[in-house]
Amino acid sequence: MSNLDREAVPALCGGRGFVVAEPVRELLSPRRVKLGESSEVRRLLPNLGRRMVGAWCFVDHYGPDDIAEEPGMQVPPHPHMGLQTVSWLHEGEVLHRDSTGSLQTIRPRELGLMTSGRAISHSEESPRSHARFLHGAQLWVALPDSDRHTDPRFEHHSELPVVTAPGLRATIVLGGVDGAASPGTTYTPIVGADLALVQGADVRLPLEPDFEYAVLSMSGEAHVDGVPLLPGSMLYLGCGRTELPLRAESDAGLMLLGGEPFDEELVMWWNFIGRSNEDIAQARSDWMESSRFGEVKGYDGNRLDAPNLPPGPLKARGRVR
Repeated sequence: MSNLDREAVPALCGGRGFVVAEPVRELLSPRRVKLGESSEVRRLLPNLGRRMVGAWCFVDHYGPDDIAEEPGMQVPPHPHMGLQTVSWLHEGEVLHRDSTGSLQTIRPRELGLMTSGRAISHSEESPRSHARFLHGAQLWVALPDSDRHTDPRFEHHSELPVVTAPGLRATIVLGGVDGAASPGTTYTPIVGADLALVQGADVRLPLEPDFEYAVLSMSGEAHVDGVPLLPGSMLYLGCGRTELPLRAESDAGLMLLGGEPFDEELVMWWNFIGRSNEDIAQARSDWMESSRFGEVKGYDGNRLDAPNLPPGPLKARGRVR
């Protein structure tokens, strides 16, 4: 999914300066962002209070939206560089096309994982015949410098490992939890898990103390380490935890996001992640000149133009508030 803001603001991310080395409970409120003509998303990362969680650097939560009489998601071809995109659905379907030739319908609790590497372009749309509701999350993972120029690729995993406990079903999206590991390709120590809780569940999920974590609420009402979390909000948890208490007041859906704190300083602007102003400016120029990012074939419509760069140079810095 693209960052469709026409006035794209650079996010200065990475480094360990603002990693919290102990358990905390920091509630992050979303920023509401228009996605196309009729859809709205709740953006949790980058946030005014926190830019990254491990290598997770972008989190949008959308829906559930009633699109029975609407075209639904319509995101034209757009570029990415230096990151992975994770498409995750609770309801509905998304048709993915990209410049490597991939064409794939992604359905609920299937992993659509696109590694942009040096350059890729893609589109996302609801199929013409689609379910009534659309509900999901779009997430980005920053690639480390050693892998950010890798070949672009797309993975689709319809079968993912599951960890269960009384009242809990945890689907492993990326990385591993409690001995179960996702088949999705990762480039840094990271974890992503979809947590389905039934009403009355009261469980503890094992964690890695060296990771920092956050929990995104997708649906229902749950208490995360004693903090009530409503849909569209995210709780940052810091590091130093070996387990996470979860209690459900109703059937609830959460996403656990975590990973080893991201050491490198980077610049995120529009749909690009680089390390310098020159990286970003060159990527924008290449996209506007139809070079490097390839062509998305089969999409019925025009591709997105890049917004204008800000007047001053973009500088890579550490985590800032």
